[in-house]
Amino acid sequence: MTTLIPTPTFDDVLAAAARIAPYAHATPVLRSRALDAESGASLAFKAEHLQRIGAFKFRGACNAVWSLDDATAARGVVTHSSGNHGAALALAALGRDIPCHVVVPEGAVRAKLAAIEHYGAILHRCAPTIAAREAMCAQVQADTGASAIHPYTDPRVIAGQGTAALELLTAHPDLDALVVPLGGGGLAAGTALVVRALAPRCKLYLAEPEGAADGARSFASGVLDHDFVPETVCDGLRGTLGALNFEILRGNAQVLTADDAQTVAAMRLLWTRTKQLVEPSSAIALAAVRAHRSHFQNRKIGILLSGGNVDLDALPTLFALAPGA
Repeated sequence: MTTLIPTPTFDDVLAAAARIAPYAHATPVLRSRALDAESGASLAFKAEHLQRIGAFKFRGACNAVWSLDDATAARGVVTHSSGNHGAALALAALGRDIPCHVVVPEGAVRAKLAAIEHYGAILHRCAPTIAAREAMCAQVQADTGASAIHPYTDPRVIAGQGTAALELLTAHPDLDALVVPLGGGGLAAGTALVVRALAPRCKLYLAEPEGAADGARSFASGVLDHDFVPETVCDGLRGTLGALNFEILRGNAQVLTADDAQTVAAMRLLWTRTKQLVEPSSAIALAAVRAHRSHFQNRKIGILLSGGNVDLDALPTLFALAPGA
């Protein structure tokens, strides 16, 4: 699922914002005095869990789908996804009335697969490896003529994801730092484009699970390091950091890790203090702020709450990681 489209720019983010405006929600920014006091910082939460399909992923998928010319779009789109991107692409394709194929790995969260099917996508199951996902995507693309929309390395997706930070920094241009979750890097790279253009003095931090810290290792060594098996409850952050995303992010962000217990504790806090339903892959941004307090004390911090698609059946196991937190 490679692409020849050039590296995205801030102008591409602006174009994406105009393109998706009729379809995507402009999500609110939430505040919590209790969490401000607990963290020792002033926190502004960008509520992307209230985005369509319950995650920021709709922004990038929508931009990619509506970027296609009519003849190309008619042949449909294909991607691989363990959940949110697949649902986002399916909904965007439904809105344009074109076919959508989603390759899903065995063992993916059932609730997220149900959402993909709900929006009318055709599911193609494969082994739970990146190689298997890429191979089946290539096969589906060859069989159908569908356009490949990679979950995080597609420049159209990166530009679309950047519109969340565009909204946040337009409303709050005085932020000292911005914290976003890091998985494949689509949201992180799009955010970096916006921070560089609108708020160059705003520090960008990337929150990554300790059990899937290829980003932290890659930043430390200067080369991509994908030699790991992810072990984290943050199912949306188990993917490997994309090469294009890494190039955009290098020199423009710092990775902070949090373990699963810290992430679930942050999720509990968000649920109880703000009454907002967020998933672990989203709560890790607050977990990073709490785990690395020295970076954030007495500063104005933006936190991007990336999604709210929680596997309710897994809650007892999740909460056992941080009982009473």
